Formats: sequence, C-alpha cells, structure tokens
Amino acid sequence: MSKPSAAAATERAPVRQRSLVPLVLVLVVCLAPVLAAVLFYVNPAWVPGGGGSYGTLLDPQRPVPPPQELALTDLQGQAFDLQSERGQWLLLTVDGAECAEACARKLFMMRQNHASTGKNVVRIDRVWLITDDAPVPEAVQTAYQGTKMLRADPSQVRAFFGTDHPEKHIWIIDPLNNLMLRFPEDPDPIRMRSDLGRLLFASQVG
Repeated sequence: MSKPSAAAATERAPVRQRSLVPLVLVLVVCLAPVLAAVLFYVNPAWVPGGGGSYGTLLDPQRPVPPPQELALTDLQGQAFDLQSERGQWLLLTVDGAECAEACARKLFMMRQNHASTGKNVVRIDRVWLITDDAPVPEAVQTAYQGTKMLRADPSQVRAFFGTDHPEKHIWIIDPLNNLMLRFPEDPDPIRMRSDLGRLLFASQVG
C-alpha cells in the first residue's frame, strides 16, 4: 500500500483556529485607563485626597436676597431679579466694569468650565455682578457673550457674600437659590471643573 502524499496529509489536517487572547489583552490594556477614569470620577472618594470638594462649601448657605436687598440692573438699565434664576446653577463673579486681567481670567474660566459640561450647559448660567457705573469694554462684552452682566450696589454685594472682597473668588449658586460654594482665589481650572461635574452629577434639581 502506498503512503499518502504530503499534500493529501495537509488537506486532512485540522485547521488550527487563531487565538483571540492577544486581541482581548490589547483591548483590555487600551480600555483600562478609560474605565479607571470613569470609576474615579463617579466615586471620587476612591482617589487619595479626592473625597472632598476643591471649593469651600459655605456653612450656612446664603439664600439669594430679594431685589430690595440686592438691586440689579442689566447693561440696558432694566431691573433684574436674581431670584428669577431659581432652577439654574449659577457660576458667578464680582468685579468692576473695567475688567482688568484678573477679572477677564475669571470670566474666561467660567466660560470654559461652562462649555466643558457638554449637554449640561443648559443647566448653568454665568453671572457677572459689576460694582460700578463705568462702561464695560466692547471687547469684553463680545468675548463673554452669554454671561449675564448685571450692575449692583457694592455694599449690597458685600452683605450678600459676607466678605469685603467677593471679587477674589468665583462662586456657585445652586438651583434652590442658595450661595453654596466659593472657589479659591486664582483657582485650578481642572479641579474647578471636577467640582462642577460632581455637583451636576449628584443633583436631582436644576
């Protein structure tokens, strides 16, 4: 009896399937950082030193006062009631109309953090309380369109914020009309964004 040819033996040999293990390992390695970032974002207490907020939570919180205690007007001179913003998160800053470098930096941070919230942008408004009657530069109005620019009495502003220098900070008012958080002077934009993200994620209102 003749021996089977090499070609015939090759045809009868079972086809070895290529292992999927290397592909799975590559996918795991690529996705691990993303999954870890999501987990740490949702559970900040898992991060060393990440259990608390970056900004200072105010205790007690300060309710937004009525118009007779915080009289505001827009740049066209129309009265504005800050209590009408109930239901929205507010990023708020205080400064003179000239808006020097520190003022512009705060407005820029507010705008960028607002934009970074993606679909949550509709839940947030930006407010700038202007504590004098000087004209707001056209360039500033153009650069920060969408910010509610409201003139305010400086003594009423200081009484509301409970400090002689509210302009040093960016503040947050919650959807229940409470001044509830103050960011440090010249804040870290990434940590500021993290606080804002946590508030939006955890909030059932606004």
